[in-house]
Amino acid sequence: MSVLQAEDRRMLKEMPIERLLDLFLLHIRNLWRVDGLYFLGIEDKFGTDAATEIDADCWKFMGRVEARDLKRVLGIEKSDLNSFMKALRNTSWSLDQREVETELAEHKAVYQVNTCGTQLTRTHRGLGIFPCKKVRLGYLESFAQEFSPNIKVICEFCPPDERPEGVWCRWRFELKE
Repeated sequence: MSVLQAEDRRMLKEMPIERLLDLFLLHIRNLWRVDGLYFLGIEDKFGTDAATEIDADCWKFMGRVEARDLKRVLGIEKSDLNSFMKALRNTSWSLDQREVETELAEHKAVYQVNTCGTQLTRTHRGLGIFPCKKVRLGYLESFAQEFSPNIKVICEFCPPDERPEGVWCRWRFELKE
């Protein structure tokens, strides 16, 4: 039996909205599971530095692709910080984060992760904190560059940096002068 994409779309349209949202978020979590599993496999075989390098390259590419695709899918035409934050909140990185705080002003926006599922899973399994700054910085810089070359990414802190209790990372986005 051949299933066409149109049939998939019809099947999804017939699903109750709550079930559709559950399915959607399940697939986001599955993306993170795959990301974590391949990272752990590379880390086990070649070490944390090699796994981090490969992960950083993948997420840097992902940042460009997601920015371009989200602008199209969400119908975003502006390149201001409000539009940027709307796109960022809809990324595979942001959706289904456990606890996030955001701030938005005319020339500055902040995205802060208070509860990070990746870090909680690693520490729960005794793997220690993942020094994710290089991975996330490359992702966010490529996302911002693709979204608008006028947006600057500033990492206030992200592991392995020291951080306040109850916060994992904080990112600031500013319009370049």
